[in-house]
Amino acid sequence: MPDDFSLIELRALHEIARVLCRSSELKDQLQQTLDVLSTRLGMERGMISVLDLQTGEAWLDVARGVDVETGQISYRPGEGITGKVAQTGRPMAIANLGKETHFLDRTGARKSLNRAELAFLCVPIFYQGRCVGILSADKLAHQVEEIGEEVQTLSAVAELLGKVVHFRAVEEENRRLRRMLAEAKRPTTNIIGRSKVIQEVLRLIDQVADTNTTVLITGETGTGKELVAKAIHENSRRGSGPMIQVNCAAMPDTLLESELFGHERGAFTGAITRRRGRFEESQGGSIFLDEVGELSPIAQAKLLRVLQEREFQPLGSSRTVKVDVRVITASNKDLDLEISQGAFRQDLFYRLNVFPIYLPPLRERGPDILLLADYFVLKYAREFAKQIKRITTSAIDMLMSYHWPGNVRELENCIERAVLLSQENAIDSWHLPPTLQMKPEGMQNVSRGKLEALTSAFERDLITDALKDVRGNQSQAARLLGTTKRIVQYKVEKYGIDPRRFRAKQSA
Repeated sequence: MPDDFSLIELRALHEIARVLCRSSELKDQLQQTLDVLSTRLGMERGMISVLDLQTGEAWLDVARGVDVETGQISYRPGEGITGKVAQTGRPMAIANLGKETHFLDRTGARKSLNRAELAFLCVPIFYQGRCVGILSADKLAHQVEEIGEEVQTLSAVAELLGKVVHFRAVEEENRRLRRMLAEAKRPTTNIIGRSKVIQEVLRLIDQVADTNTTVLITGETGTGKELVAKAIHENSRRGSGPMIQVNCAAMPDTLLESELFGHERGAFTGAITRRRGRFEESQGGSIFLDEVGELSPIAQAKLLRVLQEREFQPLGSSRTVKVDVRVITASNKDLDLEISQGAFRQDLFYRLNVFPIYLPPLRERGPDILLLADYFVLKYAREFAKQIKRITTSAIDMLMSYHWPGNVRELENCIERAVLLSQENAIDSWHLPPTLQMKPEGMQNVSRGKLEALTSAFERDLITDALKDVRGNQSQAARLLGTTKRIVQYKVEKYGIDPRRFRAKQSA
């Protein structure tokens, strides 16, 4: 390290060295380093970029005096001053930033400044002979006596940062690999949801999919048990084989045996041809027995034999058919209760319940309601060729407060109806069915509040939706609502609405 530093510069370097010795987070150490450069050496708008170990791109990690989210800005090798320093490994100094054509100002931090008054310094950060990052900062030009000395000081700081920046790159690489691994483990499925209970269902699907284990899916009607069964089949080694679905509740006992196991010609009146059963059609794939709790005692006994022996005899035949089939079943009934009442065989239950998956009702999946609603809005808007893009605040409140006894199926039906009724670009509360406006049983006597309170809530929702549409512009919101800007301003203040947050969301 050079020995011609001033006392101020030496104190700054000493303070940075102390920062880097602390047992704090690496990113915090880098941020504190930029703070020292600003307070001790007058360097403004400092940035530290880290080189991606795979691509060689420099991505902004920490910054000071720059209003931008770190990690969102990157420079390819040779792109702009930062990219050139990363590519060449040599520092660059610009005494007059206004005359530099290669300066990108991708952060936009200097748009409102006179660049001719700024000097810009950019130096590489090395670790074990390899460039691992970039340190840059600008300084008021009149404060720069000798730009070479400024580069020398910043390069000395870069030498101190080498190890920390290298480990920051390693940290981010590990985080990226963990994220890729987590995404790779997530099974391919049409199940929509981010709630913890659905993430647990996806974890169970991932564990059991690539096996031959029999699965029993339980849950209320309309929760999506069929989607879980499809996900198990499609993510298994049998995914290229057939998946045959049988609704046990929709089939009379007289036909069930023939439907599942097939029959020979003449086996019964009307059997004019030989027919393969659903089990035989599923050979090499999976069979999904939905509502298995509806099977009759006779059908239960035959299904038990297939599960135990992996073979069966078609109706009216003496031949034995061996099957290589993965059995997935589902029931909306409490099979334990059915067993206690003698309606379901206990030995069959044990065969089916090898790997149980419980699918929670929609009322227990709060975070997923809006996610599913948005998905169905897009689906039916495309199907009906409508330009519906969002759900209003009042409709969202109604969706979130409803108890959804029909689960996801009921939600889909509600959204389909709302899309058909809407003549605008949004789903509003009056487009939803009347059932969503009714309170659950036992809640009817709860006070609904005064008329004034309800009117105020509706008025607040109208103003909020109008401000969303015009990105927080109160004058345009007033025109949309057919009133004056003065009244909108009064109501905004009365209801505590912050129009700035809609501008922030749009710009983000």
